[in-house]
Parts: sequence; C-alpha cells; structure tokens
Amino acid sequence: MEFERSSGVLLHISSLPSYGGIGDLGPAAHDFVTFLAAAKQHIWQVLPLCPTGYGNSPYAGSSAFAGNPFLISLEFLSDWGWIEGSRIAHLAGRSGPVDFHEVEQRKLPLLYEAAGNFLDRGPREEKLAEQWKQFEAFCHDQAFWLNDYALYAELRRQFRTGAWMEWPESLRRREPQALADMYEQSGRALAQERVLQFAFSRQWEQLRTAAAHHAIRILGDVAIFVNMDSADVWVHPGLFELDENFTPERVAGVPPDYFSATGQRWGNPLYRWDVLAMRGYDWWIDRIRRATQLYDIVRLDHFRGFEAYWAIPAAEQTAVNGEWIKGPGLTLFRALESALGSLPLIAEDLGLITPEVDALRIELGMPGMKVLQFGFGSKGAHTHLPHQFVASSVVYTGTHDNDTTLGWWRTANEVERTAAEAYAGPFAHSSPVWPLIRAAETSAAQIAVVPAQDLLELGSEARMNTPAVSAGNWSWRAPEDCWTSELAARLAAFAEVTDRDNDPLGMVETEPVNSAGMNGAAGN
Repeated sequence: MEFERSSGVLLHISSLPSYGGIGDLGPAAHDFVTFLAAAKQHIWQVLPLCPTGYGNSPYAGSSAFAGNPFLISLEFLSDWGWIEGSRIAHLAGRSGPVDFHEVEQRKLPLLYEAAGNFLDRGPREEKLAEQWKQFEAFCHDQAFWLNDYALYAELRRQFRTGAWMEWPESLRRREPQALADMYEQSGRALAQERVLQFAFSRQWEQLRTAAAHHAIRILGDVAIFVNMDSADVWVHPGLFELDENFTPERVAGVPPDYFSATGQRWGNPLYRWDVLAMRGYDWWIDRIRRATQLYDIVRLDHFRGFEAYWAIPAAEQTAVNGEWIKGPGLTLFRALESALGSLPLIAEDLGLITPEVDALRIELGMPGMKVLQFGFGSKGAHTHLPHQFVASSVVYTGTHDNDTTLGWWRTANEVERTAAEAYAGPFAHSSPVWPLIRAAETSAAQIAVVPAQDLLELGSEARMNTPAVSAGNWSWRAPEDCWTSELAARLAAFAEVTDRDNDPLGMVETEPVNSAGMNGAAGN
C-alpha cells in the first residue's frame, strides 16, 4: 500500500509520564496527541499493546488479542465512577522509570477493585447504564478470544505461573469438564478480566478518536511469533510445533547478526504452517482483523520470517545452530487480502534479507524499513542511507532495539564516526541527533519516524531494549513536561519544508474510529 508523505514519533504507551508509575491511556496520552498535532506529525507508532509476561517484553505477550491492563488509566476509571479518587491517591508518580513489580503490586489490585465495582453497579446505576450496554456488546463481539483469555489469565493467577504446561493435566489438555468447572468456580474473576479488557478497549478507542480528529494515525506492531506462555498456544496447541507433552520441538530466533554474535534465541514455538494452510489461515485472519481494529497502520515485525524463518532445535541454548525453513509466503497474504481486503501493512525487513524476501515484500506492495544508524559501516550498509532510498520506505533514526542516536554516537567506532560526519556533519557540540533527524525527514521515504528519545536528545540511559539481554529493558519513561512548544515548532518546521504535513492514509476528511457511545476522553 502506498502512503502519503508524512512523519511521526515512536513512543510506547508505557513510556508516557502518566500517574501511577507506568505510562497509560489517560491524560498524558491525550497530551501527547496535542503535542503531535502542534508538531504537524501524523503518525504515532507504538509497540505491541498485549499483556506482558516474564521480562515485561511487549514482544513476548500472554495474548495476541488482549490489551495490557497495566496501560489502563485509573484516573479515567475514577472519572467514570468506577473507583473513588482517594483509593488511587498514593500510587507512584509520573516521573522515573517503570518499576513493573511495583505496578503489579500496587496498581493492578486497584484495577481489579474498579472492575468489581463496575460489575456490582453497572447493571443498576443509571449513570453507568450506557457503559454496561457497551460492555455487553464488547463481550459479544470479542467472544472469539475474550473468554479463553479471561480463563487463561485467571488460571495464571491461581497457579502463579503463565507456564500452562505446569498446570494440572486436565487443564493443560483443556478437558471440557475441567474447563466447565473452572468457569463455574471462577465466574466473578472471569467477569473482572472481561471488564478490564473492555476498559482498555474503551480508553484506547477514545485515544484513537482524539488522534483521528487531527489526522494522526496509530502505527502498531504485530510480532510474527507468540509466546509459549500465552493463551494463544494453550488454546491452539495444534497450530504450533509441540510434541505430545506440549514441549516445543523447535523454537524461533535469528542467526548471529548486528545485535549478537550468538544470534537471538527468542524461544517462541514455531507455527505448523501446513496445518494453518489447511484451515485457510483462520487464526492469522482473526489476528490481523484484530490488529486492524486496534491500529490504522500495521507493522509486521520480522517480516522475513514469512518467507523463511530460522528454526532452532529446542535443546540448543543459543541461536547459532539452526536452519532456514520456508514460510507461507504469498499464500498467507492472499488469504488475508481475500478475507479482509486491502491492508495498510509495513514490513520490518531488517536483518539478513534475501532477494526472495525483497521479492515477496515488493509483490505485496509493502514499504520496507531503513535505519540510519545502520548506514555508516561497510559499503553494503549504505542501503540505509537516504541517497539509496526509494519512496516505498519507512525511515527511522533508530528503533526500540537500537541505542538512542546520542548513545550510538558515543560508542560508535572511528569508521562510523567519520562516515556519519562526512554524510550529515560535521556535528555541532559533538551530537549527531538533529542532523540525522534532518536526514530522515528530507529523505525520499514515504514515512519518517523518530523515536521520542532522539527528539529529546537523550543518551543510552533512555534506551528501550537491548536484544539478547534479558533484564533491564522496556522501563524508560519520558520526563514530565518534555513536550514543549519549542520542540513542537521545530518538528512542525521540518514537516512543512519536507512536505510531510499529510495524513499518511490520504484521507481528506477524518472519521472518528468506532466511537459509538463515547463522549470525550474521561467519561460519559
């Protein structure tokens, strides 16, 4: 799909300076929309919105369909009448990195308390009557994943583990009587899970409606693989390469590359693409349909895995010893198009890209990615520099997996420094940040995206993720009051002179997204 020339910012929801110790869908998110509008940016890119598990990675979520309850705004729930303001008055503040343990211990119980209050009051209080109708409609419309996820989340809590392979045999194998017993015994807890998913969905749609008012489109991420510890694998084990005991036979990853000399052993179970093909790729159709309900534009993470994926024997501790296996290729995407129509997709085509991967992306009309930080090494890396870009590209100064541009510069080798200054310098004050932002914005790429950390000229302390490192990731949050009018004006000037002040979807009139029954960000 071709996109109008536009630009935007990469900032995950958890990185907002929201009240409660983690970024959420409340006032800080709406303030960021206001900033983007003033800066004439028309794309807000976020990472996957799924509930996270061990390591807090949004790329290792417990569901490919659910939203992360941590991202629900308690402030808005209080405005809705679900919980008293005094109950949320002593949470962590708006500054500092995310402490995920503290969020789980302090914020999550209050979310369940609010959900319980809504269950008790929703059917009988007039001021909640419209929300209750919306909740019932949500449960009906999303039943294809919602009930299974609610049960998975409750069992995960009861057994204190997302490793469903360790649950009692009858529940591991989803024996009908065992499931029926759990539904009967845990009815209220399951209802609370559904309420939290409704609250997430409602607050997300309110944010999208606010963004759409300014022709700001949400660019969301779909990770190709799902986590072993997820509702998806528990509910659909036959779609994955598992043995009779539900142990993965081979797992996903990538061979040695720029990020790691031993590759990256992600550990996700691999798909049985032959089984999915026989079923008409129904699970993937449901997944992408859900993604298009959440996002305006969808980035397919690890796109090259659809053409061929790196399969690692499960017993291997690194990703060195694996093999490339052919993926579903064009047949999957033709099935998606047949079921869902034309899709606004972007391919994350970083890493070892073969002519076959390029051919698949071009056949599908998807823009690929360029990352300026990659462009200053060997001559072969110059494909990541603007003079080689084609319009069907999305350019970044760096991604969530890179160091910040300032952090990269401080650790760059002499070859990279010399090349970068020859291309975009010399750099005043020993900083390449804004010269590289200018290089991205002035390039031929249809879309230019800058991580928020680069806009704020932050160093390695603000890095979001270090691949192949299991601890210390995903916790960065933007400082309070950082979205200044001066920064907005600087970005707006770029957007104007580089002709990026456009809706990427090319819509003349912007329509609110699925906002029936929603009147403003905070209430009825």
